[in-house]
Amino acid sequence: MDSYSWIIEFFRIYFFSGYTLFNTIVYSLILVLIMFGLIKLFKRLEKDPKELIFYVVPFIFIGSSVRAFVDHGILPYNWLLITPGIYLVVGGMTISSLLVGTYFERKVKIDYRRLMFLIGIVLLIPILTFINKINTVSTLRIIAIWIVLTIVFFLMGKTFYLYRDKHNLAVISAHLFDGSSTFISVDFYGFSEQHVIPNFIYNETLTAVTIFPLKIVVISLALYLVEKYVDDEIVKGLLKLTIFILGLAPGLRNLITLGLC
Repeated sequence: MDSYSWIIEFFRIYFFSGYTLFNTIVYSLILVLIMFGLIKLFKRLEKDPKELIFYVVPFIFIGSSVRAFVDHGILPYNWLLITPGIYLVVGGMTISSLLVGTYFERKVKIDYRRLMFLIGIVLLIPILTFINKINTVSTLRIIAIWIVLTIVFFLMGKTFYLYRDKHNLAVISAHLFDGSSTFISVDFYGFSEQHVIPNFIYNETLTAVTIFPLKIVVISLALYLVEKYVDDEIVKGLLKLTIFILGLAPGLRNLITLGLC
């Protein structure tokens, strides 16, 4: 084994062969470091990250689609096309579009968020051409459950401020979408959970329906703590944006993976 082969083998075993407790911790630490860099970037740009929640969806769709295509053999297995590589690639694309958007906003007074969204759509279109079929039944099941649960939390927002805020509602809705896709995939189509803690819970309860109370409690608590104890608006906004992405990205991947079956 040459001087570099052991490094490649190490990453293959511990980072590119599924989720483990070890690489989950490492990914979390990397995410924290990236967030510190993003806080500085947003402060310099004088932009609130939470305002991007609806505008980064095309980029999330790109990353989730590519990952699903690799699962189905539509795209080749490549470290840049699977986790965590695909997140770094799409993250770079998103930040680049943010910088382009803010540049043109200052030059021609165009809303940087709309330009970001447009760039994302343009990049997404060729990706969508790889979709040659869709499992209508599974897709409709996921979307139906997600819509119903989102409506419930929208109505709860009339009583609870936490869900009245549109950005908080978007965050909880993203995780309800992930929960819906996980529940349908695991309980009805025999898929398995890749993440360590949820997989343990599903094995103990023999059903993935437990994803819903787990998601609701954890995400609601996270949002409450952010609202109550984080005073810096950029930090608060970035936390919300990050939690939103961590819900929508796997949810879309599940939807597309199942839809292509």
